[in-house]
Amino acid sequence: MIEKINDLLARIEAFSSTDAKEIEDFRIKILGRKGEMNDIMDEFKTVAPELKRELGQKVNQLKNRAIARIEELKQQAEEKAMATPSSTIDDMSRPGTEEQLGSRHPISIVRNEICDIFNRLGFTVADGPEIEDDWHVFSALNFPPEHPARDMQDTFFIEKNPDILLRTHTSSIQVRTMEKQQPPIRVICPGRVFRNEAISARAHCIFHQIEGLYIDEKVSFADLKQTLLFFAKEYFGENTQIRLRPSYFPFTEPSAELDVSCNLCGDKGCNVCKGTGWLEILGCGMVDPNVLEANNIDSKKYTGFAFGMGVERIAMLKFGVKDLRLYFENDKRFLDQFESAI
Repeated sequence: MIEKINDLLARIEAFSSTDAKEIEDFRIKILGRKGEMNDIMDEFKTVAPELKRELGQKVNQLKNRAIARIEELKQQAEEKAMATPSSTIDDMSRPGTEEQLGSRHPISIVRNEICDIFNRLGFTVADGPEIEDDWHVFSALNFPPEHPARDMQDTFFIEKNPDILLRTHTSSIQVRTMEKQQPPIRVICPGRVFRNEAISARAHCIFHQIEGLYIDEKVSFADLKQTLLFFAKEYFGENTQIRLRPSYFPFTEPSAELDVSCNLCGDKGCNVCKGTGWLEILGCGMVDPNVLEANNIDSKKYTGFAFGMGVERIAMLKFGVKDLRLYFENDKRFLDQFESAI
């Protein structure tokens, strides 16, 4: 595999052109959905675990260099085109070139819509750092020392300091909120998170979450259910139904997964909902008393609920996008399709 990486890197460095079409054809050949970079990523999935770290760095360096080289060539082509004098004199009375307006990224569109719904319920937006420590990501949330989420297979740790890592969920923002604020607490926590997963059509090492936390006196599971029912009907339509299935999370007890009725097939069953008529969209539960006590909140006086959802998952349902990688490729042709969704 290293030979393939070195060979492709050599060809990337050797390629040179000032023709826009040739550069675009080269980009598709290397970085397109069926390009050579994608073949290398597929082969990377089969690499032995002990080699993944070293090879993963080389793959990332290769992809970054390919993107940078293509941008260099595009810039050179644009500069050459601007320096070449026109063979004809333009009609000076013609209207000027129409400026093309950009569009919001589909992830931003969905995130803003979700936050707006919870804002109407009194939730305020909270933020926190993407580079975190073990306490805010795991320990304060009742993760035992032997929990598999702490393993390198799931978490990106900073090599020189094993206590520092890239956050795996935005629950760390909830911890920071509880540390500096006493109940009542009602926050929504959107943000980017990172997990050590192979990149595919349905998984990525970078994705976005929105988590919510509500802590006050006499907060019950009924409050959680009603909040999520309101969200589901506001986002997916008035006829949307929900169901809660028992689950497990270290920081909530009891815990549940929330399914919504499939709005694509009208509950009749399709390939998206796998014939069940239901789509899983988030996890939720009552905040575990251990979490409250770890953050200096009296668990005998206060109770609360928390929930978390993946923004990409909601965006896939909203826009019918079936390949997560499209959200991260920054392809203008893909992004232009969302101008009307702003």
